Amino acid sequence: MTDKRFPSPFEIETPEGAEGWEELYPYSVLFSEGRREYEDSTFWFMDSMHWGWAMSPWDADHLMYAIASLSQYNSRHYLIPPANGIDFRILNGYPYFSPVTIDDGATIEARAPQFMERAGHYFANWDDLYESWLDKVKENIAALESIDFSPLPETEDMEVITSGRGVGSGWDLQAEYHRFQDLAQKIWQYHFEFLNLGYAAYLDFFGFCKEAFPSIPDLAVAKMVAGIEVDLFRPNEELKKLAQKAIDLGVADAFAKHDDVDAVHAALSGEAGQQWLAAWEEVAEPWFNFSSGTGFYYYDKTWMQDRSVPYSFVHDYITKLQAGEDISRPMEAIRAERDRIVEEYSEFLASDEDREAFQGKLGLARTVFPYVENHNFYIEHWSMSVFWKKSRELGSMLVKEGFFVEPDDIYFVRREEMDTLLFDLYTAWAVGANPAGPHHWPPIIAKRRKIVDALEASKQPNALGPPPAVVTEPFTIMLWGITEDSIDGWLSTDSDDGSVSGMAASPGTAEGPARIVQSADDIGQVQEGEILVAPITAPSWAPVFSKIKATVTDIGGLMSHAAIVCREYGVPAVTGTGDATTAIQTGDMIRVDGNTGKVTKI
Repeated sequence: MTDKRFPSPFEIETPEGAEGWEELYPYSVLFSEGRREYEDSTFWFMDSMHWGWAMSPWDADHLMYAIASLSQYNSRHYLIPPANGIDFRILNGYPYFSPVTIDDGATIEARAPQFMERAGHYFANWDDLYESWLDKVKENIAALESIDFSPLPETEDMEVITSGRGVGSGWDLQAEYHRFQDLAQKIWQYHFEFLNLGYAAYLDFFGFCKEAFPSIPDLAVAKMVAGIEVDLFRPNEELKKLAQKAIDLGVADAFAKHDDVDAVHAALSGEAGQQWLAAWEEVAEPWFNFSSGTGFYYYDKTWMQDRSVPYSFVHDYITKLQAGEDISRPMEAIRAERDRIVEEYSEFLASDEDREAFQGKLGLARTVFPYVENHNFYIEHWSMSVFWKKSRELGSMLVKEGFFVEPDDIYFVRREEMDTLLFDLYTAWAVGANPAGPHHWPPIIAKRRKIVDALEASKQPNALGPPPAVVTEPFTIMLWGITEDSIDGWLSTDSDDGSVSGMAASPGTAEGPARIVQSADDIGQVQEGEILVAPITAPSWAPVFSKIKATVTDIGGLMSHAAIVCREYGVPAVTGTGDATTAIQTGDMIRVDGNTGKVTKI
């Protein structure tokens, strides 16, 4: 481990124009003098994978719900032996995480049997519990859909009187807001019910392989669980079917101007076009509740909200199909390679007992793998898209009441401030007088919008504080790709030739021009044969994986979405480079070695 360290969080300056940014977030998530000794001696890394852009107050709420829930399952439910939760802070609008490692051997030993009992129950009943999980998540989504943010009535209905209900619409509105936030937090409780165990099972299999086969590459272990069907790929598969249907119906030319949705719909006005649109509607709910971004930001649009993104993918698939190309995933080849590797390494084991243990851990890793990807659709896309839709309904109601200028203003009022705002609205309605909010909130929101813009334009460090001696928290390793080696790499002086290194995440090598994609807004610029270089990738970008040669990301481990989807699409990938989007420019000719984790300019 190097002697170098990252900057102290107390050394980082506020970007010009962002003075007062702290008021956007609760005091508990800020670096503070009271905790300075701990915070200044702790390693923090930025989670640019999920929150790589400056957060509004409501964006930050989901960060807090998520990481508290993740930590709860580590530390209080399953008692993962070497790790508690992940501590988190917000600095200049960006999230910084610190895994809380347990280094006391006695504590680890005491937690091990408890973990085995608790996790063992889930592993032994995985399929039944997963079916139950799907029902719970769908019920939560339905409950979110049922939230009613109607304006307060001029007069209560007579039924309120005759039923002797005893409470009115003002109470209902406040109760609905509380129910809304409770359901939002429940999204994240469900999110981590299985995910921590999924990573733990894979990490256990990974550790077994590393001990049994000391020279085995990380990538070979990952390939042993590849080739499994998951729901997360379903939206992309539905687009492929729609592309074929457009050809079959003779309306493929309608997608020539795919960026202009109105033009596409005008071209689909005939009978055949209407059949194609009907086919879209049949699958849109729920599969196109698919965010073009991470789904964690209020401004991320789903495929149903902005069809220009999926229509461009349909156009690309139509072009490939008309050229006679096979657009299906190479599942047969991936599974053949997977089985070859498993058989090869099984032969290295000394006894039948070892082979039985190997097959048991491999089987469990494959059992949990679908959830590791599927939760992404059900939680981060479907659930979150409904949450953002209902919050915009509340914002629209408050525009009509004069509190806001536009519906999105709601995202700049903190969660607990919204309680005060709604009570202001309620009391003014009850009293029959004017609320204070219409004069109070607009200037505050205008100021906060400028602060977030200034934070968004700033560049914040990848990490803070001293590097840790060891990293044991499963998410930190498998999802974010934060290891002792990757941290050393971040601290090392950049190479003069602009090359970067990261995790060998998907095998193969490729050469081609780089395309920097900072967000979903840039995805349409990706050309056939380019190499995608991005801070992260989103599941909804799946269609571009059939047109690129390789992928490079700033952050991400072997179980990050970029790594998994590249293995499934047979595309070389290097993840967790730290700064590829800074070191590489669009148009640079680069070589990606997905076997070694090296990216070089050529």
